[in-house]
Amino acid sequence: MEPARHCKAQITSEPAGRDGRRLSYILVSRMTPTPPRLTLLDRLIEGLDRGLRTVAAANVAARPNPAGATAESVSEPQARRRAAGLMRVNHAGEIAAQALYHGQALTARNPEVRRALLDAARDETDHLAWCEQRVRELGDRTSLLAPLWYAGSFAIGALAGLAGDRTSLGFVAETERQVIEHLESHMHELPADDERSRRIVEQMQSDEARHGSEARAAGGHELPRPVRELMRRTARVMTVTAFRV
Repeated sequence: MEPARHCKAQITSEPAGRDGRRLSYILVSRMTPTPPRLTLLDRLIEGLDRGLRTVAAANVAARPNPAGATAESVSEPQARRRAAGLMRVNHAGEIAAQALYHGQALTARNPEVRRALLDAARDETDHLAWCEQRVRELGDRTSLLAPLWYAGSFAIGALAGLAGDRTSLGFVAETERQVIEHLESHMHELPADDERSRRIVEQMQSDEARHGSEARAAGGHELPRPVRELMRRTARVMTVTAFRV
């Protein structure tokens, strides 16, 4: 079946010839296709594609790396391993954040909420690329369990979306609040001279704070305390594991 189309009328006129009179107006119909409405299955396939690109492909940031031209200052092997472990945890967290947003977008009911979630996910792509670059600079690798972090977080995000858009937005706000606390702890744990990692983490904190405030402003509900505690414990399992694996 042909997709629905809009007609836009354009009025033109042309000279008629020797008698100097003008032809009647000509109505020109210009047909422009409208985007097809995506089904749940379509969005599920899109989500699978995003997941594969997040986990398996090289992520490219849309914004410059906050570390910029800051010189590398971490030279002691133990300090480099410590910094790499912390940035690997941050990278795993960004994998999970991507998956949460993608899962929530899959089951969001309001198209505006869905678009906002996917916009936030694009910021997380920047974080993902910056963290991966920093881990490589420190001579280490990202977490081997990235597919697991993505799959589990995508399922959690989809369930949050099924609970309703306001609950889903509340989930975003609480997630970002806990992420900011986690990043703040890393600012204290990173080697004192690791300025490159610190600049990345500072920008991530700023972005996460914005995502959280936007979710609250959009009507996100505060989650029950048991849910918040469960989220915290789940995140703790991931951070401890990703630091080493």
